[in-house]
Amino acid sequence: MTFLDLLIGFLEVGLFSFGGAYAAIPLIRDVVLAHGWLDDEMLSYMIAVSESTPGPIMVNLATYVGSNKGGLVGAVIATTAVILPAFFVILTIMEFGKNLIGNPFVKALLRGLKPCVIGVILATGVYMILGNCFIKAENRIDITAVFITIGLAAVYFGLRKVTKKGLSPIGLICLAAVVGMAVY
Repeated sequence: MTFLDLLIGFLEVGLFSFGGAYAAIPLIRDVVLAHGWLDDEMLSYMIAVSESTPGPIMVNLATYVGSNKGGLVGAVIATTAVILPAFFVILTIMEFGKNLIGNPFVKALLRGLKPCVIGVILATGVYMILGNCFIKAENRIDITAVFITIGLAAVYFGLRKVTKKGLSPIGLICLAAVVGMAVY
């Protein structure tokens, strides 16, 4: 039953996530928490690890959860399930999309989806910041995490203002990892 749950759960993630991995994090969170595969804290850690390791976040998360719940077979099932819908969508787009890309209705649809994806990504970021700055078990604010978050934001936006380019997401993730290891 676990393998079937992994297949259906990650097929759902693969089918209904639009806008990339960051936009898919709320859907992954819902599926993983609904099945009880990980708790919220462990899922947040795995999202951080998935962001800092090579490869797409959705694939990394699916592989980890599948491995955690069903070993190697579970990892293969979850990973295959999460990438299969995108694989078929890309094949379909390549075959039939050549004529659609210039269609004004398709262009309008894609322009309309951009703000939605931005909103989902922003909501996910705010949710993760708030989740990491509060200690739920003790029902209090983690002042250290708040200062680290403010410091990382200051570094990011300060460098962006000074260099006009800013710090790359990978650089910011590495900096956050180093600061987190040093502080905690």
